[in-house]
Amino acid sequence: MSDETLASAAEDVSVLAAQYATQMESARRLDPAVVKTMLDAGFARHFVPVRHGGREGTFEELTEAVAVVGEGCTSTAWCASLTAHVARMAAHLPEEGCAQLWAEGPDPLIVASLTPIGTAEKVDGGWRLSGTWPFISAVDHCDWALLGAKATLDGEPAPQMLAVRRSDLRTEDTWANVGMAATGSNTVTMTDVFVPDALSMSRTDLFAGRPAASTAVCHTVPMQATTTMFAAPALGAARGALKSWTGYAEGKIRAAASAPPALPGMPTFNRATYDVTLTRSAGEIDAAAALLRNASVLADLGPRITVEETMRSWRDCALATEMLVTVTNRLFRGVGTTGQTMSNPVQRFWRDVNSAAGHMALKFESASSAWSAQVIQA
Repeated sequence: MSDETLASAAEDVSVLAAQYATQMESARRLDPAVVKTMLDAGFARHFVPVRHGGREGTFEELTEAVAVVGEGCTSTAWCASLTAHVARMAAHLPEEGCAQLWAEGPDPLIVASLTPIGTAEKVDGGWRLSGTWPFISAVDHCDWALLGAKATLDGEPAPQMLAVRRSDLRTEDTWANVGMAATGSNTVTMTDVFVPDALSMSRTDLFAGRPAASTAVCHTVPMQATTTMFAAPALGAARGALKSWTGYAEGKIRAAASAPPALPGMPTFNRATYDVTLTRSAGEIDAAAALLRNASVLADLGPRITVEETMRSWRDCALATEMLVTVTNRLFRGVGTTGQTMSNPVQRFWRDVNSAAGHMALKFESASSAWSAQVIQA
């Protein structure tokens, strides 16, 4: 890797991903060439501990880099974002486990399912892990998976996160969604796989930002303050949709300038329609970007972030996503029948943003209740 910034390197990922976007949608997974470019850009190592060759980077830089990738392909941006954020989660493992994950360098692709739907049974020296985990993005390209599981310690519930090598995973091709189609969010199953203690951590500690062997700012932040991981791809998608729509609008405006007058009683061309759509959409995208930038800056406070700031960050990510849904819906309507063909990127961005917005972490009702409880303490 060179010394260029992640956002600068993300430009190359965006361009290549846009070229492969239609092909990847049909395949329902990222192309290996795109994955390699994503890893070469530095997404996997962004939050990896410095002692293991990583950068311990900032949320602010990552959010902008993910958005850059999203202008070319939302699915690639989603996988790039999760690649970085899951490595951050993996840094909560004990030092022995971290050494295993990054033994060959800081760029393995680690995927995750945070919901504790598997079962982990405590045994001497580790755990026996079984379960089925759906919707794991980029799993076909992974080196490791971080999986949530129900567990008990001393008779009390103690959900765990366990790191499992690719060779221990069995994947099922189950992803066939209308949006985010190229994420390859397939299903993982396993039965009675041994996971040593060094590759396990308390799920509670992960969500609270209490790593076992790191004091880095980027590792010691509560999970709810990192919701930019799901919102940043939608920002890039909205920017990409606006760029494509603008090209369509320019053609329409130029054609109208040389067209003969409309016949009486027939619809007439109204440039103001395009001006309003462009201006409102660009302004709302900028406002959403500002919200996500603020959320990223708060996350970069690490352990100094307050509970109110954590919930405000979550609120702003959910609000920004709602705004971006509104933008892409407007652009899809405004691009007209000609622009709604499957070859036009606007319809892909429209499907992707609406799909991403359905993620449980971006539900505005949940985020608003959490933040409101900090303001109105009844």
